[in-house]
Amino acid sequence: MSIDTEAAPARAAILVPLQHGARQDRRESEARLAEATGLAASIGLIIAYDQVIPLRSRRPATLFGSGQVEAIGAAMAEAAITVAIVDTALTPVQQRNLERAWGCKVIDRTGLILDIFGERARTSEGVLQVELAHLAYQRSRLVRSWTHLERQRGGFGFLGGPGETQIEADRRLITERIARLKRELEEVRRTRALHREARNRVPFPIIALVGYTNAGKSTLFNALTGAAVQAEDQLFATLDPTMRLIELPSHRRAILSDTVGFISDLPTELIAAFRATLEEVANADIILHVRDVAHPDSAAQRDDVIAVLDGMAASGMIDACWQDRCIEVLNKIDLLEGDEMPTGAGIAVSALTGTGLVELRAALDARLAASLEMVTYDLPATDGARLALLYRLGEVTQRQDHDDRVAVTVRLRSEDRARFERESAP
Repeated sequence: MSIDTEAAPARAAILVPLQHGARQDRRESEARLAEATGLAASIGLIIAYDQVIPLRSRRPATLFGSGQVEAIGAAMAEAAITVAIVDTALTPVQQRNLERAWGCKVIDRTGLILDIFGERARTSEGVLQVELAHLAYQRSRLVRSWTHLERQRGGFGFLGGPGETQIEADRRLITERIARLKRELEEVRRTRALHREARNRVPFPIIALVGYTNAGKSTLFNALTGAAVQAEDQLFATLDPTMRLIELPSHRRAILSDTVGFISDLPTELIAAFRATLEEVANADIILHVRDVAHPDSAAQRDDVIAVLDGMAASGMIDACWQDRCIEVLNKIDLLEGDEMPTGAGIAVSALTGTGLVELRAALDARLAASLEMVTYDLPATDGARLALLYRLGEVTQRQDHDDRVAVTVRLRSEDRARFERESAP
């Protein structure tokens, strides 16, 4: 089902079906077409034909009407198309029938996104996650309408019988491989949990970047941390999470986490497969929602990101009050004219030029400070271990040394206060 990007670049057709009254209608058709084209071009396909196609209804056999199928086929034949990308979810029957009618490979939006993720994953965790998503998708494609899966295998030994069909064998093998991948990813989750425990012992708060793909998260990450994470003007340039330490104006330090970009109609296979990565968002003290305010579809992209996060909250992956710890960052203001500058909620920045980053750092500092508890402890002057623990866990704002006592006022996260009082209890 995947596209062979190692061979000569394929000539692709981008087809965006728009059904009247569907959720898609709120999104500008040209923006949807541009996004689908960007997705296809990001893996080296040559876009030789594109079309927005209105639908009165979705045909179970082919999605499009018979006249539309014929007209599209003629146009693609003239353009020498070798792969057609339909920017929606296709059933296996629709995919098979369109391939027969058009005489070329046909993939849907989910298949395209999975191909992109498969090409971009670099870490062992990312590769595991992508393979799991691929297999879940392939298993859903195993239906009896696929003629190449209708062969029979013979029985073994003295049992005889027709044996299992090829489709049953393929489904069994895929199911077994999925089970193995889930076990391996569970190990990854346990390892990440251990890493989080280690970070909790060095109490740096977590700031997670989220946003629509290509919103400029990696460029902002680099600007705030001085790192050199890949930051290209293409969709899904970052798949594997990256973390770096940053220092804020108060000299408070935090860990900034760059995560995979979201997208409209994100395949459910990917949300489930990337659970380990998305846990970084779940455990973040602050969520920075980075928006590309120069994009013509910025408001719809914002809604798509919120829908994914709300879906994660509904499934228990993150807490239901995630918006209480979210700051909206309005990125790419360098691409706007003066009268187009955003107003109201959100911090306007340009990660590319550095405009607004001082204000963003100050906002992060203020938000973290507001979440801290101010506590005063009276410690024996000889208790250097507990005093050192306070300095390590929190932000000491005042210290008064007496002959045999030390009064220390410190800002602490609630969990760090509980830890200090637990570990220093007699």
